[in-house]
Amino acid sequence: MKDKVITFAAGPTKVPTEVKETIRKEMLDFNGTGLSILETMHRSKPFVKLLETCEKNVRQVLSVPENYKILFLQGGATAQFAAVAMNLFGGTSKTADYLITGMWSVKALQEARKYGECREVCPLVPDFKDIPPESTYELNPEAAYLFYCDNETISGVEFSHPPTPPEGVPLVCDMSSNILSKPVDVSKYGVIFAGTQKNFGCSGCTVVIVREDLLDRALAYTPGVLNYAQQAKAGSIYNTPPTFT
Repeated sequence: MKDKVITFAAGPTKVPTEVKETIRKEMLDFNGTGLSILETMHRSKPFVKLLETCEKNVRQVLSVPENYKILFLQGGATAQFAAVAMNLFGGTSKTADYLITGMWSVKALQEARKYGECREVCPLVPDFKDIPPESTYELNPEAAYLFYCDNETISGVEFSHPPTPPEGVPLVCDMSSNILSKPVDVSKYGVIFAGTQKNFGCSGCTVVIVREDLLDRALAYTPGVLNYAQQAKAGSIYNTPPTFT
């Protein structure tokens, strides 16, 4: 059976047979609506219910505290490299700290520097073969946030535990490639984001978990589709979401 093919691709992830069977069954008639999910209006009750179920499941599986919003956005994790900066540089601090441990944190840094000052706060390891010890970090207690990528897939290094930011500095993490693979204490983070194609399922969506007290720190020119506060208020339907993701 082709379903037994093993893939070592970086993504999309393998989808359980039971899920694919359900998709095939409901492709022509989604939940008895007479419409395919491909045809279902994104503001209709059936789709809103589906979105609410997804949020509930993510909150339950990851034990997300009630003071966090769960958003389903577009643009992949790459869009979040800019979104994080735009959503957090509007507060009192215009400086952010970045732990550079591989290609993805480098890309995040390059994007964020378009919107504010970003500091590399740990020694660079040749070829990113290891993660520097936390004792070498030079962190700014006034930073808008501390960013790191939990699992650098290109260089093959993963944090064994989250770094500890100075008190009051939100910790921001790209968990695209290892979310759902281990327990996570969400309460230690200000923002967590992950592209869905790695461990959640199909590509086309990004899960963003953001602490509610950070929703008022966006730069004035942050686009609505990337604005955490506006998307939270709209229930992740500020714009048309990918209904079949």
